[in-house]
Amino acid sequence: MNLIIQHLSKQFEQKEVLRDIDFTFSDGKIYGLLGRNGAGKTTLFNCLNRDLKAEGGSFCLEEGGVRREVAPEDMGYVVSTPTVPEFLTGREFLKFFVDINRDSIQDPKSLDEYFDMMSIAPEDRDKLLKDYSHGMKNKMQMLINIIAQPKVLLLDEPLTSLDVVVAEEMKGLLRSLKEGRITIFSTHILDLALDLCDEIVLLSHGELEKVEKSNLDSQEFKEKIIAALKEETYA
Repeated sequence: MNLIIQHLSKQFEQKEVLRDIDFTFSDGKIYGLLGRNGAGKTTLFNCLNRDLKAEGGSFCLEEGGVRREVAPEDMGYVVSTPTVPEFLTGREFLKFFVDINRDSIQDPKSLDEYFDMMSIAPEDRDKLLKDYSHGMKNKMQMLINIIAQPKVLLLDEPLTSLDVVVAEEMKGLLRSLKEGRITIFSTHILDLALDLCDEIVLLSHGELEKVEKSNLDSQEFKEKIIAALKEETYA
């Protein structure tokens, strides 16, 4: 399965944020979308999720050599600042999500099995979401995307503000779930991308470029990438 992007472009007034992007992402890999803050990573995700309308270009899924339009259920999106219904408990929110998606969930599990999957303690499962920490809210956001099993999972800097333990748990989970889906993980932290991701893609000056990870073992090449990011002019 491939996510094929062709000539995708987006601008805000006179600022060209995405410039004629052509790229193919394949399943079974975690792609690190590397770029400095403001480079256009979130804009790219919002275009793919159709929260923003691109000025030009297209994207599609290719399965078994057949191309088709990306459907809403194909796309999962985890944002850096989790948004959850804070008036519900964790259990109520999870039950509501499972109930409304029951017909499409493959291999359904009990609510407690889902909580166990994310290492959410039994005493936290019936707390109001407003009392959850940022990391726990992020886990809940990640959990519903895992349950939905989208073909494409967009992760917009989901680990940046998490503590070390939670971040390591999330990285292990993402590695275990990458088969059969396309995972694109945006970050501005080079070492995080190198640790987690199978492929590195650089977004700079509105263009995507694949970077060979073997090259990144070289300090000279790392400094070249960092210099390219420093030259980025998008705000």
